Amino acid sequence: MKRWLGKAETTLGNHSDRLNAINIFPVADGDTGTNLYLTVRAAAAAFADRSASDEPVNDVGAVLAAAGRAAMEQARGNSGTLFAVFLCALAEPLAGHTRLSAPLLAAALNRAQIRAWSALSEPVPGTMLSVLEAAARAAGDCDTAHNGDDSNQALGLALDAAVNAALDAVVRTEDQLAPLHAAHVVDAGGVGMLLILDCLRSAVLGEELQDELLDGLHGYDLQDPHIHAGMPDDDGVEVMCTISLSPLAAATLRQRLDELGDSVIMSQVGSASPVGRNDAGDDDDDEDAAEASYRWRVHVHVPEAEPAVAVIRSLGDPTDISVSQLSMPRDPGLPAGQHGHEY
Repeated sequence: MKRWLGKAETTLGNHSDRLNAINIFPVADGDTGTNLYLTVRAAAAAFADRSASDEPVNDVGAVLAAAGRAAMEQARGNSGTLFAVFLCALAEPLAGHTRLSAPLLAAALNRAQIRAWSALSEPVPGTMLSVLEAAARAAGDCDTAHNGDDSNQALGLALDAAVNAALDAVVRTEDQLAPLHAAHVVDAGGVGMLLILDCLRSAVLGEELQDELLDGLHGYDLQDPHIHAGMPDDDGVEVMCTISLSPLAAATLRQRLDELGDSVIMSQVGSASPVGRNDAGDDDDDEDAAEASYRWRVHVHVPEAEPAVAVIRSLGDPTDISVSQLSMPRDPGLPAGQHGHEY
């Protein structure tokens, strides 16, 4: 897993400029490559701190969960946030296991694609969601065809199937979204997810990355122009934060942010915090369900920051509130917090 995320960090760093060049959906801000790179870098960096951690180092799920939490806390943009959701969900079926297998890969990818689709208020086909869904389905079909074989050979076949299905899904994105079809490019986030999955295949099987996967992807040749640069600037800002809320308050926040803007993503970070007991000393399930507090990572695009920030503050005490102009590509060399301004 360390090798996977380290390889993904390097690969996305190498490809960030090309991914930025074709980033025109949901907004043409040319930062998908940068956002994915910075978020994956945060996940990979979590391994450097594991020597001081009490978590078991031979538990695949625990290792990925720690990386997922780091990614979620430092996620950037739509694509980075969805990658963090993907990583956190991927870890859940792997908890307690010391190695990856085809059945576990299928279960983990399926959990991840469900969680990613549900994190968005208005999920759209033709994005990295579709790529992840295709990969999960292919891994599941492969596992079923081999009757749950947990050998390394079966794992290799499942990884091959997932990557090949992801490639086919990337090619299809061009005809699934009108802006991509008009610009004659594939989806940037989808290509990023394809690269991440191929890095997983490479790390697990000890094989080289399949550079030929990218041959012929529309808009991805080095001589192709930066498509996003010719698109109209997008007005508005991206607001992100972390906040502790009950499930009811989180649903309220999602609804109100949907009314203010779009590209709303909300996903839990970690498990519920402890809740109190009733006067009789017994657990009150209804009360616990209503009052249990979860930490959420929140992302939204809005015309102006102030109304969104006010709504968020009305429901809780947010941390790490950041606001970035959608029309201003971020510089990956800047430290966190200097890509816009913070409240």
